[in-house]
Amino acid sequence: MLKGKTALVTGSTSGIGLGIAKALAAQGANVVLNGFGDVDGPKAEVAALGVQVAYHGADMSKPAEIADMLTYAAQQFGRVDILVNNAGIQHVSRIESFAPERWDAIIAINLSSAFHATRLALPAMQAAGWGRIINVASVHGLVASAEKAAYVAAKHGVVGLTKVTALENATTGITCNAICPGWVLTPLVQKQVDAKATALGVSNEEATRLLLGEKEPSMQFTTPEELGALAVFFCSPAGNNVRGVAWNMDGGWAAQ
Repeated sequence: MLKGKTALVTGSTSGIGLGIAKALAAQGANVVLNGFGDVDGPKAEVAALGVQVAYHGADMSKPAEIADMLTYAAQQFGRVDILVNNAGIQHVSRIESFAPERWDAIIAINLSSAFHATRLALPAMQAAGWGRIINVASVHGLVASAEKAAYVAAKHGVVGLTKVTALENATTGITCNAICPGWVLTPLVQKQVDAKATALGVSNEEATRLLLGEKEPSMQFTTPEELGALAVFFCSPAGNNVRGVAWNMDGGWAAQ
């Protein structure tokens, strides 16, 4: 379905981003990966799906590096047809003790990077008359949790940015939508499970049950594969008039 298209997925060397990258590659899209840590492994996983894959290590807190990444993607594959803004970090603290530098980093990576990548990708999409921008927000873009001020603020901002992007391109072949997962067992969430297990002196399994029980009625994690399938839907002809939505895959979290 996506043969000949190019997808740029930020924060895609593991977790949700890699799951989405692989789902798009399975539909024939060439992929530009971005992120830290192991690069060769994720590149091999995507390439095994029969597409071309490239990598750019842009620091998503730095607009100049984001611009270089978009230029690199265009040089490799012509243009970016599908932009998935997924890069994100987390920090947990009460507001009065929230380190200002942690606030600034979360806003830069979780929110501002999506703006910068979007503004740079849009002109080529507009010239082509087709494009898909998918912002990975969070259920925290819809509801709040204590001790996550920066993350919740950033993700609410991503949902707002999604709506504006969709409206400004509403009469074109470019759509913009947000995916709002609940708990997904990524390395980021595993750290929270580990911390809970240590703090309470319980097993990892019990910490997982407690974590899910606090918020997610389904008592199960959403998987990167499920999120990837939703991204593919947004890119399909069936998604042509799905514009500006914040689609939660959260096991009933926001329904409470």
